[in-house]
Amino acid sequence: MFTVLGLREASLDKQSQSVLSSWVGNNPCHNNWTGIGCSNGTATTKSVVTSINVQYANLTGTLDALDTWSLRDLETFDLSFNLLYGSIPSSIGNMSNLKHLALVANSFTSHIPYSIDNLTNLDSLYLHTNSLNGHIPNSIGNLKKLVWLELQGNGLEGPIPPEIGTLSLIQNIDFCHNNLTGVIPSSIGNLTYLSFLYLYYNQLSGSIPPELGGARDLINLQICNNYITGTIPITFQNFSSIRNMYLDYNFMDGSIPNYFSNYTQLKRFRLSFNNFTGSIPPELGRRTPLVALNLFTNNLVGSIPRDMNLTKMEIFDVTDNMLSGPLPNSICVSGLLTQFAVNDNLFSGDVPKSLKNCSSLVRVRLENNQLTGNISQDFGIYPNLEYIDLSYNMFYGEVSSNWGLCPNLTSLQISNNNLSGKISTELGRATRLIELSLSSNHLVGEVPTSFERLSSLTKLYLDNNKITGTIPSALGNLSNLEELNLAQNSLTGRINDNLGEYFKLRILNLSSNKFEGAIPVHISKLETLESLDLSHNNLTGNIPPQLGGLMFVQTLNLSHNNLTGSIPSSFTKLLSLTIVDVSFNQLEGPLPKMNAFEDASKEALAHNKGLCGNNTGLDCPIQPSNQGSKTKVSLVILIMFPTLGFMLLVLFIVAIFYYLRKRNRNLTVRLEETREKPFTIWSYDGKMVYEQIIGALEDFDAKHVVGVGGYGTVYKAEFSSKVFAVKKIHAPEDGEMQNLKSFENEIRALTEIRHQNIVKLYGFCSHSRHSFLVYEFLSRGSLRDILNQTEQAVEFDWKRRVMAVKNIAKALSYMHHECSQPIIHRDLSSSNILFDSEWVAHVSDFGTARLLKPDSSNWTTFAGTFGYIAPELAHTMEVNEKCDVYSFGVLTLEIIMGKHPGDLLVSIQDMKDISLAEIPDQRLPPPVVQIAEQVELLVEVAFSCVHKSPHSRPSMRDVTLDLTVEKRAVNRNMIST
Repeated sequence: MFTVLGLREASLDKQSQSVLSSWVGNNPCHNNWTGIGCSNGTATTKSVVTSINVQYANLTGTLDALDTWSLRDLETFDLSFNLLYGSIPSSIGNMSNLKHLALVANSFTSHIPYSIDNLTNLDSLYLHTNSLNGHIPNSIGNLKKLVWLELQGNGLEGPIPPEIGTLSLIQNIDFCHNNLTGVIPSSIGNLTYLSFLYLYYNQLSGSIPPELGGARDLINLQICNNYITGTIPITFQNFSSIRNMYLDYNFMDGSIPNYFSNYTQLKRFRLSFNNFTGSIPPELGRRTPLVALNLFTNNLVGSIPRDMNLTKMEIFDVTDNMLSGPLPNSICVSGLLTQFAVNDNLFSGDVPKSLKNCSSLVRVRLENNQLTGNISQDFGIYPNLEYIDLSYNMFYGEVSSNWGLCPNLTSLQISNNNLSGKISTELGRATRLIELSLSSNHLVGEVPTSFERLSSLTKLYLDNNKITGTIPSALGNLSNLEELNLAQNSLTGRINDNLGEYFKLRILNLSSNKFEGAIPVHISKLETLESLDLSHNNLTGNIPPQLGGLMFVQTLNLSHNNLTGSIPSSFTKLLSLTIVDVSFNQLEGPLPKMNAFEDASKEALAHNKGLCGNNTGLDCPIQPSNQGSKTKVSLVILIMFPTLGFMLLVLFIVAIFYYLRKRNRNLTVRLEETREKPFTIWSYDGKMVYEQIIGALEDFDAKHVVGVGGYGTVYKAEFSSKVFAVKKIHAPEDGEMQNLKSFENEIRALTEIRHQNIVKLYGFCSHSRHSFLVYEFLSRGSLRDILNQTEQAVEFDWKRRVMAVKNIAKALSYMHHECSQPIIHRDLSSSNILFDSEWVAHVSDFGTARLLKPDSSNWTTFAGTFGYIAPELAHTMEVNEKCDVYSFGVLTLEIIMGKHPGDLLVSIQDMKDISLAEIPDQRLPPPVVQIAEQVELLVEVAFSCVHKSPHSRPSMRDVTLDLTVEKRAVNRNMIST
């Protein structure tokens, strides 16, 4: 029965055949098989199968042995959205009656078979969202009846064949998200019925052929994210029906043509990230019912005409150019405008008058311009507004009560202006606010107590104003607050104990105020705190030793106060601390024995009463002896020493007796607890137990698997409204000790580590049935997967890639230099770099990590991933920090190139000439100037890290310092002058 349809020989897995359980009997046309269509039989002809449409059926296997001869009558063949793999069989050309062929969203590889030119009856060909490679065959020009051609989302290479211009009936061509090169063939202009042309996210070059203007019926033209040069052809004036035109992210230049005003149907218009010059034509918008205009990040200069009649505008975006002059007054005369973004330009003058009553606004960005006007009069009440940023302008006036009447407002930023007066208490009515920034103005008065209603607030910036009074105790209700900056004001009184209720706080800056009294012990309750700045106040008393519990704090500034006593020894527990400043106090005594203090500058410790310790210039002085009393002291010592020695010996024996007795009792209790609670938690609430893990994963059902490694399988577990990654250690076989050692090493390494760029370990379980680790779940997955998927790789743009390298460098520097014992990862690769939803990189998988002890041998068994292993490990097993440095260099090049550097590493070692132009990932447009400088710096650092000699490689601390020195562009003020 399967042979009738040619599927029995298609190498489908058994589980796939079970999906087709309705296919019983010998006649599919009479037995109503699911997904099968038949022709109508007559007295002289029998009905035959003309359609196979089996989508979303979990078909698994290949089509290698598809019996195409038995499918000669087929007109529709659709196996989309299944799990098929392998190549598309060349015998598919035998199905000569096919009109509709769709193999969408499977995992087919190899090239498009050349025999496809036999399918001369095809009107629609859908092969998108697979992993096809090779060239688009020239023979595709034989498919004269083709109307829809979709090949997007593959890995196709080479040029677009000029034969595409012979498809005279074609209406839709979609080649986006491939690796196509060469020029856009001029023959496309012959396609007079063409409505949709999608070529974005490729590597096409050259200019747009003027012949393209012959496709007069174009509705959608998208050529963004390529390497297109030249100007917009004058023949584009023929596009009378164009609705969407995306030419952004290319290298085009010239001016915006005046004839664009004839595009009466244009809705979305994007020219961002090019080199266009001149001004926006006055005619544009007077006759054009634009829905979206997007020109951001070009080199556009000139001004926008004040009298632009943008009567249909919904989205207006000219972000990041060099546009100047006033903004168009009529921008919202229609009342349809939802997004207005003109930030990062040189605009001056007042805010458009039509904005005040523009109730449709959802998102407004005016920051980084030279705009002026009374902010309390120029803006109204916006029922739909979610985001507004007016920062870095010259607005004056008071913070209007109108902002509190915007019920959907989540972000209000008006920093670095000339605002004055008090903060309106009505602002507390904007209860959905997540971010509020009013810093660097001239605001006076007290912090409104009405802010207690802002329960969703995560960021509050009121720094650099003239705010007085105390911190309202009502602010303790802001339980979601993560960043609080009240620095450079005139706040007085004691620091409120309620600050200890901000359990999610990461950044707390109360510096440069007039706070008095002691540092509140309650600050120690802020377990997630990363930066604490209480400097330049009038604080007194001792530093609370409880602050040693702030395990994640990286920056601590207590300078310029009147603190006394010594620095608590508990500070040695601050494993994340890297920057410290306690200068200008009355502190004395030894410094804590930790890198943060030992590496601190003299200025950060200066002007105290008597600090000493292991820091240059702060050695503890040796007290001078009294020669006249030396004999008397010696006599006393001779008399007392035997007596004290005997007493100490007795006490020692008694202590040992009680210690052994207590240890045995505690050991018994601990063994009982282990049997009852096999799951241990460090950074969690303790409610998660072994049974919950097993239940959430349905006893480790395969459907929850998200990855498989050498030591274990990773599952995604969801429970208690949280998501976790659970790494189950492989069942012990011959490698029992190896897996157990891996498990123990990972626990030891991660329990010591506390860093924002290292994966967080919540707990572990050691059980007779299962052993597993519980981590935070990082939703974007591994670097390897991101670079191997074109769409994600493009989203992983240059700015994010630079930041990722810096994140990894910081993590390794912390491991090598900040931990009490250096930690060597030993298996750094693209599979072990994970990203969260915000594209923050985290180093993971410490299954092969080794804690190096200063006095122990560093010789060990082989571990690591080929392609990332330092060359010296080929002839020696000595592991040290420089092995990680080499892997980091390889990883950095992989991030820049979008693939493993491979042979490039050999060229570097052999000192061969290397073309730097060929290194950057060709799937991305070239980076802008500032980012390009940083990318060049990354390449330079990476080359030094993969040096053949480990002694010539820099330390990760040096790498981190190198990467923090950013080459900045010319200051905006210089541009404006």
